[in-house]
Amino acid sequence: MRRGRILILLALILIIGLFAVAVVYLNFLQPTQEAPTVVATPTPIDMVNVIVITQRVERGNVLDETVVGMIPIPRDVVIQGYFTDVAEVVGRRARVDLEPNMIVTSGMVVDTSEAISESGSDAAIFIPRGMVAVSIPINKLSSVSYAPQAGDHVNVIASMMFVDLDTEYQAILPNDTASVIAAGTQGEGGITTLTANVQGGGEGATSQGRSELDPLLEQSFYIIPSERQRPRLVSQNLLQNAVVLGVGSFPLRDKEPEVTPTEEVSQQLEGEVAEEGQATPPPPPTPPEVITLVVTPQDAVTLNYLMFSGAKLTLALRQAGDDTRVETEAATLDFLLTQYNIPVPVKLPYGMEPRIDEPILPEVPNVIEPTPVP
Repeated sequence: MRRGRILILLALILIIGLFAVAVVYLNFLQPTQEAPTVVATPTPIDMVNVIVITQRVERGNVLDETVVGMIPIPRDVVIQGYFTDVAEVVGRRARVDLEPNMIVTSGMVVDTSEAISESGSDAAIFIPRGMVAVSIPINKLSSVSYAPQAGDHVNVIASMMFVDLDTEYQAILPNDTASVIAAGTQGEGGITTLTANVQGGGEGATSQGRSELDPLLEQSFYIIPSERQRPRLVSQNLLQNAVVLGVGSFPLRDKEPEVTPTEEVSQQLEGEVAEEGQATPPPPPTPPEVITLVVTPQDAVTLNYLMFSGAKLTLALRQAGDDTRVETEAATLDFLLTQYNIPVPVKLPYGMEPRIDEPILPEVPNVIEPTPVP
């Protein structure tokens, strides 16, 4: 009896041990099966080989197999005018100077040397389809000190002055006033006719004012302006990311420059000085007066309107490769005071002497006094 109990306990211990071994094996010792890796098959991109320039080719030179090559580009970026066969380019002449890695288009090559000067301007080649080029006047201040060059991107800022106008006359307010003399009689029959004599107008006219009641004297006064209406200035970012096509005037082909008698004399004097062995300093470069931008047709019309309306255009140079667009607010006097927390000075019962009607910039001499040597 006792031996049977011992056997039963041993059996139970053996069963429990086997169960523990099974649990440990299933949870910790059994090798984990890795989930199958799903490899996404990339969608193949349809590529097309186009002709590119492999080394610099000057205007008028013939293209051959040594200066052209082929590179693959996606088919969806291929535009009309690209060449896909070397035979279509070899033997033709460069219409403009071609740089390495440039994709050759139909506008860059011609069949004969005579066609180079008959195939339009060189600048038109670099204008994208659907865009136009327009020139605007510049000076040193409005052109970032002449920093923009061909290929740069700029913003165009427009500044305009606004005044109040009489809607019917389209004249600046306030209007001038004039007096009318009472009517009189004319003729032997005593016929009364309406006659009027308008006085004033022009230089002798009086500006139209308004009536105000003085609360202290309880008397009305007719107030007229003491000066002409002050225009209100506003500046706003008009265009963003416009491409510079060129700075200054484009060169004229097949035209000899006209030489004035003064220039002829100066050239003779320069030649005489050069013969004597003295180096003649080169003439200083002439600052450009215009800059040509590549814009949309609508922006070209807008720039044309602003130029003829007297608006001031200022350029802001962008970082190379920056194509971001930033929404800006128009700058007015109210915006300036609010945005930069500028208070309007309070009227005080005292002031500074001497009287100052405009800011005075202190004058600092640029002469550096030499330090005496001990």
